[in-house]
Parts: sequence; C-alpha cells; structure tokens
Amino acid sequence: MKNLSWKETTSIGLMLFALFFGAGNMIFPPSLGQAAGTHFWAAIAGFIVTGVGLPLLGVIAIAISGENLQSLGGRVHPVFGVVFTTIVYLSIGPVFAIPRTGTVAFEMGAAPLLPEGMKSGGWSLFLYTLVYFAITLWLSLNPTKLVDRIGKILTPLLLITIAVISIQGIVHPIGPLEPPAEAYQSAPFFGGFVQGYLTMDAIAALVFGIVVITAVQERGVKERKQLALTTLKAAVIAAIGLALVYIALGYLGASSRSAVGATENGGQILTAVTSFLFGSPGTILLGAAITLACLTTSVGLVTSCGQYFSRLFPKLSYKAVVCVMCLFSLGVANLGLTQIISFSVPLLMVIYPLAIVLIILSIFHPIVKGSPGVYLGALVGTALVSVGDGLQQLSLQPDWLLAAYDKLPFYAERIGWLLPALAGGLLGCVFEGTGKRRAWVLPALVGRLLGCVFGRAKKQRATDASTETRKIG
Repeated sequence: MKNLSWKETTSIGLMLFALFFGAGNMIFPPSLGQAAGTHFWAAIAGFIVTGVGLPLLGVIAIAISGENLQSLGGRVHPVFGVVFTTIVYLSIGPVFAIPRTGTVAFEMGAAPLLPEGMKSGGWSLFLYTLVYFAITLWLSLNPTKLVDRIGKILTPLLLITIAVISIQGIVHPIGPLEPPAEAYQSAPFFGGFVQGYLTMDAIAALVFGIVVITAVQERGVKERKQLALTTLKAAVIAAIGLALVYIALGYLGASSRSAVGATENGGQILTAVTSFLFGSPGTILLGAAITLACLTTSVGLVTSCGQYFSRLFPKLSYKAVVCVMCLFSLGVANLGLTQIISFSVPLLMVIYPLAIVLIILSIFHPIVKGSPGVYLGALVGTALVSVGDGLQQLSLQPDWLLAAYDKLPFYAERIGWLLPALAGGLLGCVFEGTGKRRAWVLPALVGRLLGCVFGRAKKQRATDASTETRKIG
C-alpha cells in the first residue's frame, strides 16, 4: 500500500486551493470586510462556514463515497443525477463561472493599465480574453500535468503575491474599522454566511473532488481507504489556505473605508488598497494576483467539465469538448461581467442549497442507509424554497408566495430551505417502507401541506384586502 509523502500531498493540496481560489474569492472578502466594519470577525466567520467549510465537506463527501457528482445525484434518481450534474457543470463551466474568470481578469488585471478609451472593453476585452482562453486551452489539453503546472508553479506565485499585499496591509493598517453597514448590524454572521454562496465553491467541490482523487491515483494510491485519507489531507491543506487568505483580504477591506472611501465592489477596494499601499506598482501587483487566481480556476473548471462531458457523450473526445468550451466561454465573456452576474445569480440561488443538502446527505449516507426516500424528500423540501428564491431574483415570485415563505424560520437569513429539507428527509424516511404501490403518499402529503400553507397566505391576503376596503369605505 503506497503512501504519498507530505511534499506530494501538499502539492495536491495547493492545486486544490488554486482551483477553488478564483476571481470571486479575491473580491468578495474585501467587500464583506468593508461592509461589516467593527463586526468583521462575526461576518468573516459566517463566510468561512460556507466559503471554506462547505467546500471541505464536499471534497470529503466525494472522497468517502468514491463516487462522482452524477453518482451522488443518482441516489435520488438516475435521471436527477444526470440532469442536476449537467446543470452544475454548465453553471460552473462555460455558461457562468469560466467566462467570469476571463472578464474579471481583464477588468482588474488589464483594464487599469490601459488608456482610458480602452478600459470599457470592446476590442481590448476581446483580444485579452482571446489570449486568456488560448492559455487556458493549452494548460487544459493535458490534464495529467495539472498538478505540476498549478500545484508547483502557479499556486506558489499566487500565494506570494497575495501575501505581499496582505502582510503590508496588516502590518501597516490603512485605517480603523468603521461602524457596520445596515446588512451587518443585526446578524453579521448570517450576512457573511450568504456571501459565501457567491464563491460557488460548495458546488465546485463536487467537481474538484474527482480531480484530486485522480491526481492521487496517478501517484500510485489505489486502496480506497488510503485514497480517501490522502484526499482528506489535501482538502484540509486547501481549506486552511483559503481561510487564512479570506481573513487577510477581509481585514484589508475592513480597514479601508476611512482611507479609500466606500466602494461598489471588492475589486475596487483591492485596487484602491494596493494603490494606497504600494503606489502605481500596486496596480501591477494586484493585476498579477487576479490573473493568476482566475487562470488557475479556469483551467480546473475547463478540465473537469471536459472530462465529464466527454464521458457523457462518448462520441466527443476530451480535446474536442475542451476546445468548444473555451470558444463558448470566450463568447460569453465578451458580454461583460455585469451581464454574466445578472443571469447567473437566479440559477445559483436554486442549485446552491440543493448542492449543500446533497453534500450533507452524502456525509451521513451510512446513517440514512442510502435511503432514496430520504434523499428525495430532503431535496424536494429544499427545492420548494430555493426555486422560489430564484424566482424572487427574477422578480417573478408572487406576493402571496413570498408571504408564505416569510413564515419560514431563518428565511430572512436566506437559509429558509433548512427546515423544509429536514422535514422532507424525515417524511422520506417515514414513507420509505410504503412500497411502490403507495409511492404517491409522500408527494401527496407534501402537496397537502403546501396547500395549507399557501391557502392560509391567500386567505390572509384576502382578509387584509377586505379590511383595507372597509377602512376606505
């Protein structure tokens, strides 16, 4: 039984860190820090739970099960496994996440160095993303060298760049912590908790877990227990790195408001902070860090998506899929960062809670004994709320539905799906033994419960309207 050395395990852990640490991971912590102000530590703790803890659990779930995302989803139903996995890969792949890496790399790594007329995009954005995705394609065409190229080369450069910026900002704080913004005054932990969603790392963990396992297997580790243990060690190394970097970047944002003023996003905060700390060379330093962070994530996502879709459609080779994804991502990236974010958030609000619940169920798979009813019930309960959250992002959620959701515990904290997921899993457990002849009982009962909740909401709405009419009369 072969064991990897700490040097080899650390190299794989650094690769995983770099795959997770992309554009959003650079810009969200400073934004959170500036908004949280004196409540920074509570807010960053919530951020670490979803931005570090959940991805760690995701990799652990893959390592323990020894299965991929489609197999985990197949525990609910084979069709769900294929559909959900495809949606996840498209979301973190060529539709949203991969194009975002190219656009963010341009806006923060290249645009500040360009003449004023070329900062807004157009041909400059096209030429930059053309070169960017050409490099991504080259690095992705041979996935067997992924660890050597990312874990041993790009990641150390990225960490050194971030360390230089962070240490300077911590040793020489640019200002005191200011009072928190409204969103972080009453519940800073949950404010940070929701911000961690935006990294998309819990979803990506279900994909990157296989990349890590493959990297470990290529080094001769085949025995399942040792494979899981080595993967876990690499994941812990990546998690520690992410947590330290998030705290450092978040603190930079928290101490920045008095010196650079309130800004619209974390990218502007980092640009202003590095310029304040280092002058004009700070812009170049930040551009290097952003470009490296985006590039490593882009390579990991392209590689993972290419491997999945080439397996899903055997007639398509890995190289063909990777080429198509890079071309498609190039096109989407040129729509601009604002457009990419605007149509990605609604879908993210739908699938992220589902991914979280699937990760938790996979961790406790031996306890629930692989019960399809528990998986189905929990995910149905989650979807009943997460789909509504997605509709709300599109301004399509009716008022009566919002009124019903408002009655759910923790809905104001954006985790209203928690209790419905638990209730659905318990109902699935109860009705697991009813057999196919009574398989209608669970959905019928869920429908009845929904009818009662929404019926009361409609009745309350009608009562309020009647009362208002009498007042007017």
